Amino acid sequence: MDSYLFKGLEAAPDTLIVEGRHKPGSLTVASGVWISDAGSALLENGRHLLVPHEQFVWLCIESGTAVLQWNNVTLNLSEADTCIIPAGAATASLTVETQAVCLWMAFEGPLASIVVRKMGALLHVPLKQKALPSQTYLAKQIVQVVVRHSNTGNATYQLQHLLYGMLASQWGQPVAMDAMLSHEIAKVVDTLRADQYRNNYSLADMAAISRVPMETFRKRFVSEVGMPPLSYVLHCKMERAKELLRDQNYSVRDAGAEVGMRDPYHFSKQFKNIVGISPSVFVKQAADPNRPKKPRKRKRKDAAAEENAAT
Repeated sequence: MDSYLFKGLEAAPDTLIVEGRHKPGSLTVASGVWISDAGSALLENGRHLLVPHEQFVWLCIESGTAVLQWNNVTLNLSEADTCIIPAGAATASLTVETQAVCLWMAFEGPLASIVVRKMGALLHVPLKQKALPSQTYLAKQIVQVVVRHSNTGNATYQLQHLLYGMLASQWGQPVAMDAMLSHEIAKVVDTLRADQYRNNYSLADMAAISRVPMETFRKRFVSEVGMPPLSYVLHCKMERAKELLRDQNYSVRDAGAEVGMRDPYHFSKQFKNIVGISPSVFVKQAADPNRPKKPRKRKRKDAAAEENAAT
């Protein structure tokens, strides 16, 4: 099966490729540019044909050497060399003599050509450039995020942050270098997200998922995420509950149950502690006056539980 960037993988069985596709959220689409695909490849010796694309593709040689042939243009690329392959149906290939590791990402959207120009590239022909260490590091983070969340929009805002970090670095501005989670912590975060925060994981449960001793896990989680694991879980539960109450018209009781809090009093109390207002007040404040109202299944004891939690 062909990858996003390379053709003829059957002829190169030793080629190792990891890649993913990003489904941008509505806000990301409105920004005018986003990363649609990203990946990394360990290429053995030989000629690897590239797939023609309608997107501009940023390509970087992380290690080793390779020769890019694009129409009548030849670029000799070595470690940290980059180029942007123009959109279109040009014949292109990457030839490796021994072994090379490359990173790539594809830019999509009506403003993609502006981003390409801001990154110092030409729109009609690939141009060899040097990547700054920060750009290589950010590119590896982008690949990790896209692969982890392939075919979803779960990390759309993080990817926009990393994309603009690439641009900032290109223009000599300082960028954060610590946005990438370790494999152990990422497993826990992904498990929580995949479950939509329905289950109530304990600290011991999360440490078991990470396969790290509990106290070591707690310290690493705080260091990488910025808050204790249980506080993070509660924060995510409340964000999910806000989405259910605001966008999906859930009742207070049903929203609480959906995030693992079947006692509406406990849910309302935790919601107010985190959000600052009770769920019913949140619903009223979030209501769009122009949006057609849907029937909301709500029982009297829901309101009573909220009143008790608010006092």
